[in-house]
Amino acid sequence: MNFKLEDAEDKSLIAVRSKVRREEIAYSLGLMAKGFANTALSLAVVLLLWVVGLWALDVTPYIGKGPVEVFTWLFLDQDSSEHLGLVTSALSQTMVDSAIGFSFGLFFATFIALLFNLSRGFEQALMPIAMLLRSVPLIAMAPILILIFGRQQVTVAVMGAIVVLFPALVNIVFGLGSASAAMVDVATVYGANKLSAIRYVAFPASLPSFFAAVKISVPGAITGALLVEWLATGQGIGYAIISAVGRAKTNEVWAYVVVITLVSIIIYNLVGLLESLVLSRFGQSTRKRR
Repeated sequence: MNFKLEDAEDKSLIAVRSKVRREEIAYSLGLMAKGFANTALSLAVVLLLWVVGLWALDVTPYIGKGPVEVFTWLFLDQDSSEHLGLVTSALSQTMVDSAIGFSFGLFFATFIALLFNLSRGFEQALMPIAMLLRSVPLIAMAPILILIFGRQQVTVAVMGAIVVLFPALVNIVFGLGSASAAMVDVATVYGANKLSAIRYVAFPASLPSFFAAVKISVPGAITGALLVEWLATGQGIGYAIISAVGRAKTNEVWAYVVVITLVSIIIYNLVGLLESLVLSRFGQSTRKRR
């Protein structure tokens, strides 16, 4: 009799787990569908603004190229394969530069935010300095950075990190400080030190702010990469746009702008999708913050 009861309980537990698993999969698929829909909507809005802007401002066809002209230049012209290869090569370099700046900037922002959380005196001493440096335009610091680091990839890392660091730092510091004091006290009572309290209490509470920092950092990293390519390395889309403008290649200029805009929108929405999936795993919802 006991064996039958235990067997029935096991089957019931398996059924419950299976149901929960199906619900989790359905919820994840729903979030993915919503993410794809948001991306499509963003692209549609940009496309509409593009067409309406050219019409409303009465831009001459020689300067203003619409979606049809750009698509034809990239895919339907006689030299479209060469054009597409040119844009793809520049885009890949810009993505590498953006990834370098994003990685360094977000790493240092997270590291400094942890130091600030461990020592409030450290935060009060250094946060004003960080905000002061943030107020200096990057284009004004660029010549000094180029003189110090040269026109190598290290300049890409430094300049990209500066663009990403400060806005990400503010968001992550706010997120780590938003943990409930009662929860921190509970963790302390159970023997957790400061690092353990950050890991098990402050970090989960900071996830919404962390993803907000990532969302801000993605376009910032791309902007920093374009700037450093224009001013320092002479590679990627940042330099290619300036070069195409100088050669009056308007179709090429618009192709670069369209491609980098498209990629930025897609990456931003992918981060939003990742945010929804991670927060759902931690029992949080993006709806509560809106």
